[in-house]
Amino acid sequence: MTKPLMAKATAVWLVDNTTLSFKQIADFCGLHELEVQGIADGDVAAGVKGFDPIANSQLDASEIEKGEKNPLHKLKLKFNPASVGEEKRRGPRYTPLSKRQDRPAAILWLVKFHPELADAQIGKLVGTTKPTIASIRDRTHWNINHITPIDPVALGLCRQSELDAAVQKAAKKRAAEGSVMTDDERRKLVSTEQSLGMSTEPKIPSSIAGLENFSLSKSEEDEEKNPADYSNADSFFNLPHGDDDDEDDDN
Repeated sequence: MTKPLMAKATAVWLVDNTTLSFKQIADFCGLHELEVQGIADGDVAAGVKGFDPIANSQLDASEIEKGEKNPLHKLKLKFNPASVGEEKRRGPRYTPLSKRQDRPAAILWLVKFHPELADAQIGKLVGTTKPTIASIRDRTHWNINHITPIDPVALGLCRQSELDAAVQKAAKKRAAEGSVMTDDERRKLVSTEQSLGMSTEPKIPSSIAGLENFSLSKSEEDEEKNPADYSNADSFFNLPHGDDDDEDDDN
């Protein structure tokens, strides 16, 4: 642990009950100095109840005394066995309220352009549940007709590196299963930088290489040796020569 539990509430308590500098409190709680100043001004953490670090065995009273006497003194976090491993615990990704309405659009984009991603991967990327993903996959979502697919990176729901990592993981899984992918699917399974550097022109199989230069028309060299005669209508339309026309006239 590098910072106390309930860091912001601890900062509130230290601001209200000590004469420590904003920097000392910020360094101890893992906050920005301006954020601590905002707590003191009442602009940040309004309504948050202070959390006593001394009563909760996170800080010794002697450390606060040293810090109040010496502004350069850095508070030392007291070892608390109960807090071991607390930083490693991770729950579902938190999505701000302002962006939660964008999740269906992001899910539809992932389902449409990256169908190889598992529901668990999509849920981890955008912070949603499997039933929601399933409703969008089978188009039973209540608002499916008004959802437009939008890149979750553009919406700020995940980072490009996270999306690329999930896609690469899906690529390895497909390769292990031995499934055959089209060029378009293969392009989607690589990172953004790699896909942008790939050629968009279709490749001709090696077994029929060389056919791209094949042509049914006469070569320019043959045309120069035997130029076509278009001096009259018969030559131009390649009409047959014979006496059939004369016989029709006689009849």
